[in-house]
Amino acid sequence: MAARNVGSRLLGLSAFFFSIPTVFSTPTLDNGKLLSVNGIDYYSGGDAVSTFITSANFNSTQFEDVVPITVIRTDQSVFTKEVLSEIISNYSATDDVFQSGFLETVFLRYEGHGRSQVDSTVKQAFKDLGNSLVMASSAYRPEAHLMPAKLRRDLPKGPYFYSPKTGELYQAFRLYSDHQLAFTEAALSDGAGGFTSLPAAVSVSKSSVAVPSRLYYTPTSEKPLAGLRVGIKDIFDLKGLRTSGGNRAYYDLYPPRNTTGPALQRLIDAGAVVVGKMGTVQFANGDNPTADWVDFHCPFNPRGDGYQAPGGSSSGPGAGMASYDWLDIAIGSDTGGSMRSPGGMQGLFANRPSTGAVNLDNVIPLCHALDTAGVFARNAATWSKVMHAWYENFTDYTEYPKKLFYQNSSFPSADTPAGALIEDLVRKVEKFLGTKRELVNITSHWEKTQSPEIPAISSLLNTTYAILTSVDQYRSLSVPFYADYAEKHDGRRPFINPGPLARWTWGQNNGGNVAYDEAIQNKTIFKNWWETKGYGKADERTCSEGIYIYPYTKGETQYRNAYFSAPTAPPMGFSDGRIAVLAGVPDLVVPVGEIPYNSTVSLKTEYMPVTMSFVAARGCDLMVVNLIEDMEKAGILKPVSTGPRMYPE
Repeated sequence: MAARNVGSRLLGLSAFFFSIPTVFSTPTLDNGKLLSVNGIDYYSGGDAVSTFITSANFNSTQFEDVVPITVIRTDQSVFTKEVLSEIISNYSATDDVFQSGFLETVFLRYEGHGRSQVDSTVKQAFKDLGNSLVMASSAYRPEAHLMPAKLRRDLPKGPYFYSPKTGELYQAFRLYSDHQLAFTEAALSDGAGGFTSLPAAVSVSKSSVAVPSRLYYTPTSEKPLAGLRVGIKDIFDLKGLRTSGGNRAYYDLYPPRNTTGPALQRLIDAGAVVVGKMGTVQFANGDNPTADWVDFHCPFNPRGDGYQAPGGSSSGPGAGMASYDWLDIAIGSDTGGSMRSPGGMQGLFANRPSTGAVNLDNVIPLCHALDTAGVFARNAATWSKVMHAWYENFTDYTEYPKKLFYQNSSFPSADTPAGALIEDLVRKVEKFLGTKRELVNITSHWEKTQSPEIPAISSLLNTTYAILTSVDQYRSLSVPFYADYAEKHDGRRPFINPGPLARWTWGQNNGGNVAYDEAIQNKTIFKNWWETKGYGKADERTCSEGIYIYPYTKGETQYRNAYFSAPTAPPMGFSDGRIAVLAGVPDLVVPVGEIPYNSTVSLKTEYMPVTMSFVAARGCDLMVVNLIEDMEKAGILKPVSTGPRMYPE
């Protein structure tokens, strides 16, 4: 029986979970229990969410200390075995936490008018499902096989854990293994507006993440993201948890945060359920896997042979979304490509929004003038829903531009596998918009429309990003961090990974604050040009005059076991990917397809993602994501799967 399975597993771990006897005066905290139902691991929350009121006596040995239970809510005036079968089928199809073992005990809650009755055939149907006890609310007519009961506090439908001896009910969380090392810390709500780590005893043999039942949540206009499971890049502050920024010394030095940053609070207020913090390149700066990830291990990209770089700096959120069906969305940041790179390497929907889309207080900065927060998703519908709920002060345009800006030099030949996929998509986008691509050349257009005293675009912007990020993070993060660490550790300096350390040093050796001010001026020159003479002009009807498209990844490999030279400087130069960074405009990466390669790891044919970017005028994020969602509805773009293949055969 499922309940006996629960009990035997629980007794084996009782030393980890049961409170100290009451003869001790030291306060204790119930951190929940680790349970197994039909061989699947679960965690029951430490605090009861409700209590049954019943006249029954459970002092016998019929029940274990904790048993699985399902709360069934129905408005059917006659509860038949057909109704039961339909409910179980629906629960199983929509929820990965619920399973047949939770039918060991059942509570029926009638939501209709008047009274209801349970058909005589239901008793045998429950028995066939392994049920030991059916409790029912007072709205059901008395039956010998029904135990009258009511909840002290009403609960949503779904699976729970129940203590027959105390009457208490606890939420059920399914435990999933983080085998891709995407998470740095699993998180649970503390019930008071903050978070707590999943108790260490849950992860004795493996790192786990706990997810609640989807049946507990119903989206509403006030909470459109209700029940959406979200992982958070570990540079965002969550109340009750420490922030690591991918650095052990930083994690150990600073206490748990006393507030949740406003960006994340908006998601939580909209109903999203935070399940954990996720891996990041140190301080969202720059590290290559294997070579530079010293403090933490680099998360694993599941695509292809499983040993390709995940992209950075939002490596963990990208890896989690590409790996785990049970994770709905993941939140990362993008300063120079930190959302788009993992999205491209792992074939996901990933965006860099217009700067200022959400408030980034309580987030570790790379560069205040460039930092943004984005969303990873596996389908455009979910992606769009989150952006509409999350981003502030954007108009929701539904009419689309008729100009499609296309720079030939950015695209691979249509004779190549990646080029053929991208060309096919461009033609479909042309047809969908009812237009033809407009060939452009940014370099020559700059020269034709800029003042003679302004340098060539490649010269003006060659070091702009490098200076802005290296100088701003050094002064806003490194300087206070070094001082705080030295004060506590007898003047010592904390360890910093090779990438950010080299970049900070380069910034100070190449002009520091003076160079930063000049870089801001150069950025402003480009931004103003892009908005007035370039390809980011606003439009009253369609928000943006046109959409600039370019390929983001072309199916290239980047093996994570490759050795690299020591880092010496931040990335230089101007490219398509820098347009959104310096102009502050949205850049949305979408999956296009996948192409084969011969893996040197598996010695088999594997597949890597091909992706493309859509860039529009500043503030046009919702227009672009509406367009992408509509193209998904039309079958032009497709949701992606988790695992080695985006589109498994």
